[in-house]
Amino acid sequence: MIRTWFSAALRTVRAPRRSRPPRSRAAPVTHALIALCCALFVISPAAGLNPAYGTGEELLTAQRAHFHRWGVIPADLFAPLPGSWATPVTALFVHGSWVHLLGNMLFLYVFGAMTEARLGGVRYLLFYLGCGALALLGYAADNPGSEQSLVGASGAISAVLGAFLFLFPRARVTSLLPFAFFLPLRFPAWVVLPFWAALQWAAAGRAGDGPGVAYLAHLVGFGLGFLFAWVGPGRTTRVRSVPATAPEGENQP
Repeated sequence: MIRTWFSAALRTVRAPRRSRPPRSRAAPVTHALIALCCALFVISPAAGLNPAYGTGEELLTAQRAHFHRWGVIPADLFAPLPGSWATPVTALFVHGSWVHLLGNMLFLYVFGAMTEARLGGVRYLLFYLGCGALALLGYAADNPGSEQSLVGASGAISAVLGAFLFLFPRARVTSLLPFAFFLPLRFPAWVVLPFWAALQWAAAGRAGDGPGVAYLAHLVGFGLGFLFAWVGPGRTTRVRSVPATAPEGENQP
């Protein structure tokens, strides 16, 4: 009898469940993107760890040159200057501070693995790079005369959030809300992510041309990610459950 119970339990564990999104322990592309962004930041002048860049004003000069070289500058992009065409991709791997880097990588870690599992590694990488570059281009097109450097993976990660919303709308997301004394509360993705997008929309309406957060790039990336998952290959790769036989009871849905 124990053997029968063990066999039934094993079949139940192996059977996909309709109400739960697939969890992937191996997310090589997501982990590689996180590792690459962290490594490039640590060796860059933005981290302030490399003594070769000096200190004080010398370090600030090196940081400005670094952002100017690898970031998106709308005025240069539409001029165009030599090499500026590649900056919508290179800017995805440049971050302005430790807070900027850690915040982006946390979102990518939380939402990237499941999205990668659903889209597949190659499609996910192309999706990440393409939507991220288009998000930065969208911001640049709205601010064509800006000479501020735009850096960071926020546009690409916003696209991951948009795709996650379509693919896993009922997945539970832990949130820290200021008005709830920062207590960890769990809400479905269809509540948390549209609320996040609404905050980006409100902030984008108040943002001007100048240094700060490119909220418009977040909105463009989020919309592109949702649209890609809706009409793109992500829709055709949804996992369909095959009910397992359970001789001594029914499987949970």
